[in-house]
Amino acid sequence: MDRPLLNRRLAEFGTTIFAEMSALAVRTGSINLGQGFPDADGPEEVREAAVRALRDGRGNQYPPGPGIPELRTAVAAHQQRFYGRLGLSYDPDTEVLVTAGATEALAASLLALLEPGDEVIALEPYYDSYAAGIALAGGRRVPVTLRADPESGSYRLDLDELRDAVTDRTRLLLINTPHNPTGTVLSRGELAEIARLACERDLLVITDEVYEHLVFEGEHLPLASFPGMRERTVTIGSAGKTFSFTGWKVGWVTAPAELVAAVRSAKQFLTYVSAGPFQYAVAEALALPDSYFTELRDDLRTKRDVLTTGLTAAGFQVFRPAGTYFITTDIRPLGHHDGFAFCRTLPERTGVVAIPNAVFYDHKEEGAPYVRFAFCKQESVLREAAERLQKL
Repeated sequence: MDRPLLNRRLAEFGTTIFAEMSALAVRTGSINLGQGFPDADGPEEVREAAVRALRDGRGNQYPPGPGIPELRTAVAAHQQRFYGRLGLSYDPDTEVLVTAGATEALAASLLALLEPGDEVIALEPYYDSYAAGIALAGGRRVPVTLRADPESGSYRLDLDELRDAVTDRTRLLLINTPHNPTGTVLSRGELAEIARLACERDLLVITDEVYEHLVFEGEHLPLASFPGMRERTVTIGSAGKTFSFTGWKVGWVTAPAELVAAVRSAKQFLTYVSAGPFQYAVAEALALPDSYFTELRDDLRTKRDVLTTGLTAAGFQVFRPAGTYFITTDIRPLGHHDGFAFCRTLPERTGVVAIPNAVFYDHKEEGAPYVRFAFCKQESVLREAAERLQKL
């Protein structure tokens, strides 16, 4: 054939660096701190709930298109439980949609809400599926860069740059907080300014909040809870990160009924439905006591601190995350400037795998000297990784 076999909008993404680094981890027997999945399963009672559903024949055939009523009710109750004090609530029948993980929720939302040529502003660095989803929908991505501040050891959003990025072609803001890969948790003041901008320019907003319960400093405030935002915001959540079942691929969208209906119209032509038995289990997981969510956060905070200490001792400049389970580091103090080259040689040198942050950037030069490590691993594994990195 003379024509390429891969759509040109997807060709630029190719094989992801995650697959390459994971394969390298297997080949070299390295500790994989690149890909963001836990190395221990979530609560036993939630696993048992999935087994019960399978044995009882619940969800083994197509579940309802919007998701089983039990899970939609549980998602709405979860929102009320944690954010009702902020005036945020959703109707489980019309304002909740279950998806095949947050990735499908994002893709379906972009496909539903964009027309070809619409501009989407996203906070750079951003998870690579953002760029792919915007491309699939025919949109044009416009990055606004979070910039590293070595003095504070964190990343900062320039609100003036965000405002200046909005044009007459801007349709949508894509906001991620807590933010992967930098670990930034946007403050109340920053979110208020984003909300003000969205209302002034009549923009839709997709907000990725899958790390909502993994906040170590500050607090998570749903953007939809700010004045004027509920009616224009699609909020994405996921069970994978909160309950350590990333392989189940159970996510959800909460939004006003007309936005949920639009997203569902796109979603039905992607997976149609998915994860039937797991939906019952996640419904039970969302009802776990507050102590579960507190202990999850505290455990990951400890792991963050273990790896932060180890990376600092190895010579990295470390940007201590306020949320998520990723740590961004600067490799220039180690005499390196190219994150791709560094990560491709790191397994052979130390037996540890990381991800180059440049993969999350349109402006590759901005991300070139930064490397991301995941700390959602057992503490003993993190201590071993920290010891191995001392070879640098």
